[in-house]
Amino acid sequence: MPKDFSRARRVADQVQRELAELIRDEVRDPRVGSVTVSEVTVSRDFGYADVYVTGLGMDESNSRQMAETLRGAAAFLRRQLARRLRLRTVPALRFHYDPVFEQGAHLNRLIDDALADHHADPDANREQD
Repeated sequence: MPKDFSRARRVADQVQRELAELIRDEVRDPRVGSVTVSEVTVSRDFGYADVYVTGLGMDESNSRQMAETLRGAAAFLRRQLARRLRLRTVPALRFHYDPVFEQGAHLNRLIDDALADHHADPDANREQD
């Protein structure tokens, strides 16, 4: 069982690296822009790969549109992967919008706001203690 996991993880990592390069170099659609492939998970039978992507500098609606555009290019990208990877079966690609970067930026803003409030009025915080 652990060997299956490590093989699936290695394949997912290789698919992630190759897809990032393919999207950057081969996809010419202006809706795609600058893409980060944040994670790839491969099914146990290598039949499909879930690809999580986010657009750098894009809002959520543009990032979702970008993921939809990549879904349309999935067959092309799979063929290109087949040329690069030494796999018997190249997994079908399923693209998903990954909000992790936007969530992280939101948390950073909340922390910065809390710290700014704390530094702006340190006496108010001492009275609560």
